[in-house]
Amino acid sequence: MKTGREVGIAGYGVYIPAPRIDARTIAAAWGRSPDTRLPVREKSVPAADEDTVTMAIEAARGALRRSRAGPSAVRAVWVGTESKPYAVKPSSTIVAEAIGATPWVSAADLEFACKAGSEAMQTACAFVGSGMAEYALAIGMDAAQSKPGDHLEFTAAAGGAAYLFGPAADALALVEGSRSFVTDTPDFFRRQHMHYPEHGHRFTGEPSYFRHTLEASRGLLEALGRVPSDYRWAVFHQPNPKFMRKVAAELGFGEAQIAPGAVVDRIGNTYSGASLLGLAAFLDAARAGDRIFFCSYGSGAGSDAFSLVATARLEAARDAAPSVADYLERRQPIPDYGAYLRMTRAIRML
Repeated sequence: MKTGREVGIAGYGVYIPAPRIDARTIAAAWGRSPDTRLPVREKSVPAADEDTVTMAIEAARGALRRSRAGPSAVRAVWVGTESKPYAVKPSSTIVAEAIGATPWVSAADLEFACKAGSEAMQTACAFVGSGMAEYALAIGMDAAQSKPGDHLEFTAAAGGAAYLFGPAADALALVEGSRSFVTDTPDFFRRQHMHYPEHGHRFTGEPSYFRHTLEASRGLLEALGRVPSDYRWAVFHQPNPKFMRKVAAELGFGEAQIAPGAVVDRIGNTYSGASLLGLAAFLDAARAGDRIFFCSYGSGAGSDAFSLVATARLEAARDAAPSVADYLERRQPIPDYGAYLRMTRAIRML
């Protein structure tokens, strides 16, 4: 898919909460050996005064600071998440109000598991590319839930990123094209009134993550007439380090192309924000002319692939807001599993 007029990322911002819990602390609480191989080193956890909305606001402010646009120029705010604080009330209106984009603005929450953020990106890209708006803000943010004792507890984390899309003249990175691949593959879901999501274990790798990521990626490369060696960087959804590396290798991307954007080992899987944080890590390092390949994945299931190329404006705008590395280093260890349960409100008093 290509837009009617050239569109690019005019600004980007990220947010990762400071509290972190070591995966070994979770393992010990459930009687697992300290020598057990764990999927990540540690994961990020929202502080007591943080949720998806507060984190989305911080990321949105970072995106605006890196752009030439004022809040009143933003004509759409879309928040992709699967962990919004209200069951019935949009998160996007709160974000739009907080950044000063109201009242003449479109606002909506999007859901598609871990690719809700990239769905928001495609929608914002199309909105600007059609001429309906000069700027549209797309956010992927989650405070992912996991059942205590479940294997997802090791990786379900918090954080994400915001991307402001605008005209090519203001772009930090141009959008060359995008393509999606979607089927009804129920590998992950949560029914109404359930506190925690269910995982369809046998669907997780194949036919879910690998099929959709590979098909969307190959489809976009074919449509653009590109090969992996045309790209300086490549980022994929990061449920764990193993999946990301396997799909990259199968497509033909090398370790040097994906390593700088691999943040999952240090903060876990931030769901709607996972691949968006990886993309931001590359934008933190990219030079003008660097081509970046991006592919998300969302359970249920589907993938959105993008091809981006950095512009000369990127380096000048980079220091206007905190980088992914800044947030990675701003960490506060959680001392024990009990403190973690209290912080995540996993202890339910009836």
